[in-house]
Amino acid sequence: MDLDFTAEEQAFRKHVREVIRGELPREISDKVLQGRGLTKEDIECWQAILNRHGWLATTWPAEFGGPGWSVVERHIFNEECALASAPRIVTFGLVMLGPVLIKFGTKEQQDHYLPRILDGRDWWCQGYSEPGAGSDLAGLKTRAVRDGDTYVINGQKTWTTLGQHANWIFCLVRTATEGKPQDGISFVLVDVNSPGVEMRPIKLIDGSKEVNEVFFTDVRVPVTNLVGEENKGWTIAKYLLTHERTNIAGVGHSTKDLEKFRKLAAEIERDGEKVADNPLYAMRAAELEADLEAMRVTNLRLLADASSGAAEGHRSSLLKIKGTQIRQELQNLYRSALGSAAALDADDLSENELAVPVEAARAAPVYFNHRKLSIYGGSNEIQRNIVAKELFRE
Repeated sequence: MDLDFTAEEQAFRKHVREVIRGELPREISDKVLQGRGLTKEDIECWQAILNRHGWLATTWPAEFGGPGWSVVERHIFNEECALASAPRIVTFGLVMLGPVLIKFGTKEQQDHYLPRILDGRDWWCQGYSEPGAGSDLAGLKTRAVRDGDTYVINGQKTWTTLGQHANWIFCLVRTATEGKPQDGISFVLVDVNSPGVEMRPIKLIDGSKEVNEVFFTDVRVPVTNLVGEENKGWTIAKYLLTHERTNIAGVGHSTKDLEKFRKLAAEIERDGEKVADNPLYAMRAAELEADLEAMRVTNLRLLADASSGAAEGHRSSLLKIKGTQIRQELQNLYRSALGSAAALDADDLSENELAVPVEAARAAPVYFNHRKLSIYGGSNEIQRNIVAKELFRE
Protein backbone atom coordinates (compact mmCIF):
# COMPACT_ATOMS: atom_id res chain seq x y z
CA MET A 1 0.00 0.00 0.00
CA ASP A 2 1.33 3.47 -0.97
CA LEU A 3 1.14 5.59 2.18
CA ASP A 4 1.89 8.89 0.42
CA PHE A 5 -1.19 10.98 -0.33
CA THR A 6 -1.68 11.99 -3.96
CA ALA A 7 -2.03 15.61 -5.06
CA GLU A 8 -5.78 15.03 -5.46
CA GLU A 9 -6.04 13.64 -1.92
CA GLN A 10 -4.07 16.58 -0.56
CA ALA A 11 -6.48 18.93 -2.33
CA PHE A 12 -9.39 16.96 -0.88
CA ARG A 13 -7.93 17.39 2.61
CA LYS A 14 -7.58 21.14 2.08
CA HIS A 15 -11.20 21.44 0.93
CA VAL A 16 -12.53 19.35 3.83
CA ARG A 17 -10.48 21.33 6.34
CA GLU A 18 -11.76 24.66 4.98
CA VAL A 19 -15.40 23.55 5.12
CA ILE A 20 -15.14 22.08 8.63
CA ARG A 21 -13.26 25.05 10.08
CA GLY A 22 -15.66 27.46 8.36
CA GLU A 23 -18.95 25.82 9.39
CA LEU A 24 -18.34 24.02 12.69
CA PRO A 25 -19.88 26.27 15.39
CA ARG A 26 -17.24 27.47 17.86
CA GLU A 27 -19.40 26.78 20.90
CA ILE A 28 -19.70 23.13 19.83
CA SER A 29 -15.99 22.60 19.10
CA ASP A 30 -15.14 24.24 22.46
CA LYS A 31 -17.33 21.70 24.26
CA VAL A 32 -15.58 18.83 22.45
CA LEU A 33 -12.13 20.27 23.17
CA GLN A 34 -12.96 20.69 26.86
CA GLY A 35 -14.50 17.24 27.26
CA ARG A 36 -17.89 18.68 28.16
CA GLY A 37 -21.16 16.95 27.37
CA LEU A 38 -22.92 17.73 24.13
CA THR A 39 -26.67 18.25 23.96
CA LYS A 40 -28.87 16.47 21.47
CA GLU A 41 -29.26 19.82 19.70
CA ASP A 42 -25.46 20.18 19.39
CA ILE A 43 -25.13 16.77 17.76
CA GLU A 44 -28.10 17.30 15.44
CA CYS A 45 -26.75 20.73 14.41
CA TRP A 46 -23.40 19.32 13.31
CA GLN A 47 -24.90 16.30 11.57
CA ALA A 48 -27.30 18.58 9.68
CA ILE A 49 -24.32 20.66 8.47
CA LEU A 50 -22.56 17.54 7.22
CA ASN A 51 -25.74 16.27 5.58
CA ARG A 52 -26.11 19.51 3.62
CA HIS A 53 -22.72 18.76 2.06
CA GLY A 54 -23.56 15.09 1.52
CA TRP A 55 -20.81 14.16 3.99
CA LEU A 56 -22.80 12.49 6.76
CA ALA A 57 -22.98 8.81 5.78
CA THR A 58 -19.35 8.45 4.72
CA THR A 59 -19.45 4.63 4.48
CA TRP A 60 -22.62 4.46 2.34
CA PRO A 61 -22.54 4.00 -1.43
CA ALA A 62 -23.50 7.07 -3.46
CA GLU A 63 -26.77 5.49 -4.62
CA PHE A 64 -27.99 5.41 -1.02
CA GLY A 65 -26.97 8.98 -0.15
CA GLY A 66 -23.29 8.55 0.69
CA PRO A 67 -20.55 10.76 -0.78
CA GLY A 68 -18.96 7.93 -2.77
CA TRP A 69 -15.56 8.55 -1.21
CA SER A 70 -12.57 6.22 -1.40
CA VAL A 71 -11.28 4.67 1.82
CA VAL A 72 -8.43 7.19 1.87
CA GLU A 73 -10.85 10.10 1.54
CA ARG A 74 -12.92 8.73 4.42
CA HIS A 75 -9.77 8.42 6.49
CA ILE A 76 -8.80 12.02 5.69
CA PHE A 77 -12.29 13.29 6.53
CA ASN A 78 -12.36 11.50 9.90
CA GLU A 79 -8.90 12.79 10.74
CA GLU A 80 -9.78 16.39 9.88
CA CYS A 81 -12.99 16.21 11.94
CA ALA A 82 -11.02 15.03 14.96
CA LEU A 83 -8.30 17.65 14.51
CA ALA A 84 -10.97 20.38 14.35
CA SER A 85 -12.59 19.11 17.59
CA ALA A 86 -15.81 18.27 15.76
CA PRO A 87 -18.33 16.03 17.53
CA ARG A 88 -18.13 12.33 16.82
CA ILE A 89 -20.93 11.17 14.55
CA VAL A 90 -23.58 9.22 16.44
CA THR A 91 -22.76 5.87 14.94
CA PHE A 92 -25.85 3.76 15.61
CA GLY A 93 -27.86 4.76 12.56
CA LEU A 94 -25.10 5.95 10.24
CA VAL A 95 -22.22 3.55 10.85
CA MET A 96 -24.01 0.46 12.18
CA LEU A 97 -27.62 0.15 11.00
CA GLY A 98 -27.19 1.89 7.66
CA PRO A 99 -24.62 -0.58 6.27
CA VAL A 100 -26.70 -3.47 7.67
CA LEU A 101 -29.83 -2.31 5.83
CA ILE A 102 -27.83 -1.73 2.65
CA LYS A 103 -26.45 -5.29 2.76
CA PHE A 104 -29.29 -7.28 4.37
CA GLY A 105 -32.43 -5.12 4.28
CA THR A 106 -35.33 -5.23 1.86
CA LYS A 107 -35.80 -2.44 -0.68
CA GLU A 108 -38.80 -1.27 1.31
CA GLN A 109 -36.67 -1.04 4.47
CA GLN A 110 -33.91 0.81 2.61
CA ASP A 111 -36.32 3.27 1.01
CA HIS A 112 -38.05 4.00 4.32
CA TYR A 113 -35.28 4.08 6.93
CA LEU A 114 -32.13 5.29 5.15
CA PRO A 115 -33.46 8.77 4.21
CA ARG A 116 -34.78 9.21 7.75
CA ILE A 117 -31.34 8.43 9.19
CA LEU A 118 -29.76 11.05 6.94
CA ASP A 119 -32.17 13.89 7.63
CA GLY A 120 -32.37 13.22 11.37
CA ARG A 121 -36.02 12.22 11.60
CA ASP A 122 -34.94 8.96 13.27
CA TRP A 123 -32.37 8.67 16.05
CA TRP A 124 -31.29 5.05 16.55
CA CYS A 125 -29.79 3.24 19.52
CA GLN A 126 -28.40 -0.28 19.87
CA GLY A 127 -30.07 -3.15 21.73
CA TYR A 128 -27.32 -5.75 22.03
CA SER A 129 -25.95 -6.09 25.58
CA GLU A 130 -28.04 -7.59 28.37
CA PRO A 131 -27.37 -7.94 32.13
CA GLY A 132 -26.17 -11.51 31.54
CA ALA A 133 -24.97 -11.18 27.94
CA GLY A 134 -22.48 -8.43 27.20
CA SER A 135 -19.10 -9.75 26.15
CA ASP A 136 -20.74 -13.16 25.62
CA LEU A 137 -23.40 -11.73 23.34
CA ALA A 138 -24.58 -15.15 22.17
CA GLY A 139 -26.02 -15.68 25.66
CA LEU A 140 -28.77 -13.10 25.14
CA LYS A 141 -32.20 -14.03 26.48
CA THR A 142 -34.59 -11.34 25.20
CA ARG A 143 -37.31 -13.37 23.45
CA ALA A 144 -39.37 -12.59 20.38
CA VAL A 145 -42.30 -14.97 19.88
CA ARG A 146 -44.11 -14.98 16.53
CA ASP A 147 -47.84 -14.23 16.77
CA GLY A 148 -49.32 -13.92 13.31
CA ASP A 149 -47.86 -10.88 11.60
CA THR A 150 -46.10 -9.62 14.74
CA TYR A 151 -43.36 -10.56 17.19
CA VAL A 152 -44.08 -10.24 20.89
CA ILE A 153 -40.86 -9.19 22.64
CA ASN A 154 -40.02 -9.60 26.33
CA GLY A 155 -36.66 -8.98 27.97
CA GLN A 156 -34.08 -6.37 28.89
CA LYS A 157 -31.16 -4.57 27.26
CA THR A 158 -28.53 -2.52 29.10
CA TRP A 159 -25.74 0.03 28.51
CA THR A 160 -27.86 1.53 25.72
CA THR A 161 -25.83 4.61 24.81
CA LEU A 162 -27.84 7.81 24.16
CA GLY A 163 -31.04 5.79 24.26
CA GLN A 164 -32.75 8.73 25.98
CA HIS A 165 -32.62 10.59 22.65
CA ALA A 166 -33.67 7.68 20.43
CA ASN A 167 -37.03 6.98 18.83
CA TRP A 168 -35.88 3.63 17.35
CA ILE A 169 -33.74 0.75 18.59
CA PHE A 170 -32.30 -2.16 16.59
CA CYS A 171 -32.23 -5.31 18.70
CA LEU A 172 -30.90 -8.82 18.74
CA VAL A 173 -33.63 -11.13 20.03
CA ARG A 174 -33.92 -14.86 20.48
CA THR A 175 -36.51 -16.37 18.15
CA ALA A 176 -35.52 -20.03 18.70
CA THR A 177 -33.82 -21.98 21.50
CA GLU A 178 -32.58 -25.07 19.68
CA GLY A 179 -28.98 -25.62 18.64
CA LYS A 180 -25.92 -23.50 19.43
CA PRO A 181 -26.36 -20.20 21.31
CA GLN A 182 -25.50 -18.32 18.12
CA ASP A 183 -28.43 -19.99 16.35
CA GLY A 184 -31.96 -18.75 16.80
CA ILE A 185 -31.05 -15.04 17.05
CA SER A 186 -32.83 -12.48 14.88
CA PHE A 187 -32.28 -8.79 14.13
CA VAL A 188 -35.38 -6.61 14.51
CA LEU A 189 -36.21 -2.90 14.45
CA VAL A 190 -38.33 -1.58 17.32
CA ASP A 191 -40.13 1.75 17.70
CA VAL A 192 -39.10 3.02 21.15
CA ASN A 193 -42.54 4.63 21.53
CA SER A 194 -44.28 1.25 21.25
CA PRO A 195 -46.41 0.23 24.26
CA GLY A 196 -44.33 -1.84 26.69
CA VAL A 197 -40.94 -0.21 25.99
CA GLU A 198 -39.38 1.51 29.01
CA MET A 199 -36.09 3.45 28.92
CA ARG A 200 -34.37 3.99 32.30
CA PRO A 201 -31.20 6.12 32.56
CA ILE A 202 -28.14 4.81 34.40
CA LYS A 203 -26.27 7.47 36.40
CA LEU A 204 -22.51 7.15 35.92
CA ILE A 205 -19.74 7.93 38.42
CA ASP A 206 -19.22 11.43 36.99
CA GLY A 207 -22.92 12.23 37.34
CA SER A 208 -23.77 11.95 33.65
CA LYS A 209 -26.55 9.79 32.19
CA GLU A 210 -25.03 8.67 28.93
CA VAL A 211 -26.31 5.07 29.02
CA ASN A 212 -29.62 3.40 29.77
CA GLU A 213 -31.33 0.10 30.42
CA VAL A 214 -34.33 -0.81 28.27
CA PHE A 215 -37.20 -3.08 29.31
CA PHE A 216 -39.55 -4.82 26.86
CA THR A 217 -42.88 -6.07 28.19
CA ASP A 218 -45.15 -7.72 25.59
CA VAL A 219 -43.93 -5.29 22.94
CA ARG A 220 -45.53 -5.97 19.56
CA VAL A 221 -43.35 -5.46 16.49
CA PRO A 222 -44.45 -6.09 12.89
CA VAL A 223 -42.73 -9.02 11.21
CA THR A 224 -41.82 -6.60 8.41
CA ASN A 225 -39.35 -5.06 10.90
CA LEU A 226 -37.22 -8.22 10.74
CA VAL A 227 -33.93 -7.56 8.93
CA GLY A 228 -32.58 -10.53 6.99
CA GLU A 229 -33.79 -14.04 7.73
CA GLU A 230 -35.35 -15.20 10.98
CA ASN A 231 -32.83 -17.01 13.22
CA LYS A 232 -29.91 -15.70 11.11
CA GLY A 233 -29.27 -12.53 13.08
CA TRP A 234 -25.84 -13.66 14.31
CA THR A 235 -24.43 -13.17 10.82
CA ILE A 236 -25.77 -9.61 10.80
CA ALA A 237 -24.47 -9.00 14.33
CA LYS A 238 -20.93 -9.96 13.31
CA TYR A 239 -21.10 -7.76 10.23
CA LEU A 240 -22.29 -4.78 12.27
CA LEU A 241 -19.67 -5.27 14.98
CA THR A 242 -16.90 -5.10 12.38
CA HIS A 243 -18.04 -1.55 11.58
CA GLU A 244 -18.44 -0.67 15.28
CA ARG A 245 -15.00 -1.97 16.30
CA THR A 246 -13.29 -0.09 13.50
CA ASN A 247 -15.01 3.11 14.68
CA ILE A 248 -14.13 2.54 18.36
CA ALA A 249 -10.44 2.46 17.45
CA GLY A 250 -10.65 6.24 16.95
CA VAL A 251 -7.46 6.89 14.96
CA GLY A 252 -8.29 10.55 14.33
CA HIS A 253 -9.27 11.22 17.92
CA SER A 254 -6.08 9.65 19.24
CA THR A 255 -4.13 11.88 16.86
CA LYS A 256 -5.89 14.91 18.34
CA ASP A 257 -5.34 13.69 21.91
CA LEU A 258 -1.61 13.24 21.27
CA GLU A 259 -1.46 16.76 19.86
CA LYS A 260 -3.24 18.05 23.00
CA PHE A 261 -0.78 16.25 25.26
CA ARG A 262 2.26 17.68 23.47
CA LYS A 263 0.79 21.20 23.73
CA LEU A 264 0.05 20.72 27.43
CA ALA A 265 3.49 19.19 28.12
CA ALA A 266 5.17 22.27 26.65
CA GLU A 267 3.12 24.61 28.86
CA ILE A 268 3.03 23.15 32.38
CA GLU A 269 5.67 22.17 34.92
CA ARG A 270 5.94 19.20 37.25
CA ASP A 271 8.67 19.07 39.94
CA GLY A 272 10.43 22.15 38.59
CA GLU A 273 10.66 21.19 34.91
CA LYS A 274 8.46 21.27 31.86
CA VAL A 275 6.64 17.99 31.33
CA ALA A 276 7.95 17.96 27.77
CA ASP A 277 11.53 17.86 29.12
CA ASN A 278 10.88 14.90 31.40
CA PRO A 279 12.47 11.79 29.76
CA LEU A 280 9.77 9.46 31.07
CA TYR A 281 6.90 11.46 29.58
CA ALA A 282 8.85 12.00 26.34
CA MET A 283 9.47 8.26 26.02
CA ARG A 284 5.83 7.35 26.65
CA ALA A 285 4.64 9.94 24.13
CA ALA A 286 7.09 8.63 21.51
CA GLU A 287 5.93 5.05 22.04
CA LEU A 288 2.30 6.09 21.65
CA GLU A 289 3.11 8.02 18.49
CA ALA A 290 4.75 4.94 16.96
CA ASP A 291 1.81 2.72 17.98
CA LEU A 292 -0.63 5.24 16.55
CA GLU A 293 1.14 5.34 13.20
CA ALA A 294 1.10 1.53 12.99
CA MET A 295 -2.60 1.53 13.83
CA ARG A 296 -3.28 4.15 11.15
CA VAL A 297 -1.77 1.85 8.53
CA THR A 298 -3.78 -1.12 9.82
CA ASN A 299 -6.93 0.99 9.70
CA LEU A 300 -6.32 1.91 6.06
CA ARG A 301 -5.75 -1.74 5.17
CA LEU A 302 -8.96 -2.78 6.88
CA LEU A 303 -10.95 -0.03 5.18
CA ALA A 304 -9.50 -1.07 1.82
CA ASP A 305 -10.67 -4.64 2.45
CA ALA A 306 -14.10 -3.44 3.58
CA SER A 307 -14.58 -1.38 0.40
CA SER A 308 -14.10 -4.53 -1.68
CA GLY A 309 -16.46 -6.55 0.50
CA ALA A 310 -13.70 -8.61 2.10
CA ALA A 311 -13.47 -7.11 5.60
CA GLU A 312 -11.88 -9.54 8.05
CA GLY A 313 -13.33 -9.76 11.53
CA HIS A 314 -10.06 -10.64 13.22
CA ARG A 315 -8.30 -7.54 11.87
CA SER A 316 -11.11 -5.28 13.06
CA SER A 317 -10.67 -7.00 16.44
CA LEU A 318 -6.93 -6.21 16.38
CA LEU A 319 -7.74 -2.60 15.54
CA LYS A 320 -10.27 -2.40 18.36
CA ILE A 321 -7.81 -3.84 20.91
CA LYS A 322 -4.91 -1.60 20.00
CA GLY A 323 -7.05 1.46 19.34
CA THR A 324 -8.70 1.37 22.75
CA GLN A 325 -5.37 0.72 24.47
CA ILE A 326 -3.86 3.78 22.80
CA ARG A 327 -6.84 5.99 23.64
CA GLN A 328 -6.81 4.90 27.27
CA GLU A 329 -3.05 5.35 27.63
CA LEU A 330 -3.23 8.82 26.10
CA GLN A 331 -5.85 9.87 28.64
CA ASN A 332 -3.77 8.30 31.41
CA LEU A 333 -0.69 10.20 30.24
CA TYR A 334 -2.64 13.47 30.04
CA ARG A 335 -4.11 13.06 33.52
CA SER A 336 -0.76 12.02 34.99
CA ALA A 337 0.99 15.09 33.56
CA LEU A 338 -1.60 17.35 35.18
CA GLY A 339 -1.28 15.76 38.61
CA SER A 340 -3.80 17.08 41.13
CA ALA A 341 -5.04 19.69 38.64
CA ALA A 342 -6.78 16.87 36.76
CA ALA A 343 -9.43 16.81 39.49
CA LEU A 344 -10.82 20.17 38.38
CA ASP A 345 -14.14 20.42 36.62
CA ALA A 346 -14.47 23.06 33.93
CA ASP A 347 -18.25 23.01 34.29
CA ASP A 348 -17.99 24.60 37.75
CA LEU A 349 -15.15 27.09 37.27
CA SER A 350 -14.63 30.17 35.14
CA GLU A 351 -11.62 30.26 32.82
CA ASN A 352 -9.94 32.85 35.06
CA GLU A 353 -10.09 30.48 38.05
CA LEU A 354 -8.38 27.60 36.26
CA ALA A 355 -4.72 26.92 36.96
CA VAL A 356 -4.48 24.81 33.78
CA PRO A 357 -5.73 25.24 30.20
CA VAL A 358 -9.51 25.03 30.13
CA GLU A 359 -9.42 21.97 27.84
CA ALA A 360 -7.41 20.11 30.51
CA ALA A 361 -9.82 20.74 33.33
CA ARG A 362 -11.97 17.68 32.68
CA ALA A 363 -9.06 15.29 32.27
CA ALA A 364 -10.13 13.07 35.17
CA PRO A 365 -13.78 12.60 34.09
CA VAL A 366 -12.70 11.88 30.51
CA TYR A 367 -10.08 9.42 31.76
CA PHE A 368 -12.65 7.49 33.78
CA ASN A 369 -15.19 7.58 30.93
CA HIS A 370 -12.59 6.02 28.61
CA ARG A 371 -12.27 2.97 30.88
CA LYS A 372 -15.32 1.59 29.07
CA LEU A 373 -13.57 1.51 25.69
CA SER A 374 -11.93 -1.87 26.29
CA ILE A 375 -15.32 -3.37 27.21
CA TYR A 376 -17.98 -2.16 24.78
CA GLY A 377 -18.15 -3.37 21.21
CA GLY A 378 -17.04 -6.75 22.58
CA SER A 379 -14.46 -6.76 25.37
CA ASN A 380 -10.78 -6.87 24.45
CA GLU A 381 -10.54 -10.33 26.01
CA ILE A 382 -13.18 -11.59 23.58
CA GLN A 383 -11.39 -9.84 20.71
CA ARG A 384 -8.19 -11.73 21.58
CA ASN A 385 -10.14 -14.98 21.40
CA ILE A 386 -11.41 -14.02 17.93
CA VAL A 387 -7.86 -13.25 16.77
CA ALA A 388 -6.47 -16.48 18.24
CA LYS A 389 -9.16 -18.62 16.61
CA GLU A 390 -8.44 -17.03 13.24
CA LEU A 391 -4.65 -17.20 13.41
CA PHE A 392 -4.31 -20.66 14.95
CA ARG A 393 -7.18 -22.53 13.32
CA GLU A 394 -6.26 -25.79 11.63
